[in-house]
Formats: sequence, structure tokens, C-alpha cells
Amino acid sequence: MKLTLYFREYCSLCHQMLAELKPWQDKHGFALDVVDVDADPVLEARFNELVPVLMDGEHEICHWHLDIPALAAHLGEIG
Repeated sequence: MKLTLYFREYCSLCHQMLAELKPWQDKHGFALDVVDVDADPVLEARFNELVPVLMDGEHEICHWHLDIPALAAHLGEIG
């Protein structure tokens, strides 16, 4: 599984979500692609004030803060 974190370098919430994802990544072994929305005008327009946004393909898992129940359910921890 590969998740994508849409991110801004200067965003403290982005750095917090990235750090909070690390133990989940270690436990579940998913790949994490960190994408700076400011490097792509299309992504900047799409995600602008929502960052950080955690996605699996086109499915949004959460934005702004890591939603632990949503991530756990997505990773199959909750049936």
C-alpha cells in the first residue's frame, strides 16, 4: 500500500502529521509519498488550505490532523 501526504514545508501541522505517521508506517509497512503542494500549481489549487492531507489514491483518509480511527479502519485494524 502506498499513501500520499500532501504537505507544505513551512506547515507545522504537516510536520506533526508526518511524525505521527511514522509508527503507523513502521507497524503496517506502507510506503509514504510526501508531496509538497507548493511545487505544483494544480495540487496547490486542489489542496490549498486543507494541508496536510493524507490520501490513498483518490481516497482522502484525513486532513489537518491525523484521524487515528480513520487511519486504523483504512489499514484494516478496525473491522
